[in-house]
Amino acid sequence: MSEYDSDPTLEINAEQVGEYLRQHPDFFEHRDDLLLKMEIPHQRGEAISLVERQVNVLRERNLEMRHRLNHLLDVARDNDRLFDKTRRLVLNLLEARNLDDVVGATEESLRNDFQVPYCEMLLFSDRSLNTHGRVSPVAEANQQLSELLRNNRAVSGVLREGELKFLFPGQHQQIASAAVSPLHFSGRSLGVLAIASEDEQQYRSSVGTLFLSYVGDVISRVLPHHIDAQG
Repeated sequence: MSEYDSDPTLEINAEQVGEYLRQHPDFFEHRDDLLLKMEIPHQRGEAISLVERQVNVLRERNLEMRHRLNHLLDVARDNDRLFDKTRRLVLNLLEARNLDDVVGATEESLRNDFQVPYCEMLLFSDRSLNTHGRVSPVAEANQQLSELLRNNRAVSGVLREGELKFLFPGQHQQIASAAVSPLHFSGRSLGVLAIASEDEQQYRSSVGTLFLSYVGDVISRVLPHHIDAQG
């Protein structure tokens, strides 16, 4: 006989029962008859046993873990593909023989490997450069892109109309969002690398620019050699 049977004035509440079961998780181990009699309402209104409820909870948790694992595997595969594409681009940049090779390798990789619909590498120089890539006088570039160049950091989001016209002449009306990485090294402002999309959400301001910054850093270390080689 328990203390509650001997003294009917004592009452036990749900919190006390719950705390006792938490402290004694093996309570039902040798009480199969009690376990099978316990019922828990199902979401559909049906009564099910505690064992069935536990099985359902474990099944749901197992399914959730599978979804998480599948998500992690998808992320890992995406990272592998991204690393492989980035590796090819970096190697092509290191093997570039001139400015045209640098511009061509970058834009070809972004368009074909990374499926970027709009990409431009704009170089800054007050003298003529032997390249088919676009070149802008330094003063004009600083005037048109002053906000984008202010902190020498990659930015993304919706750009001003004047910035879009300067970066993507003839294409700016189709562009809804963009990301821009300044190209600079050892105090030299060398140009910008810009990518864009017709989707306003593609390069929204909250999207990270780690990849674009990395590519921009590699290009920034390759460019001075080829620019200075032209005298």
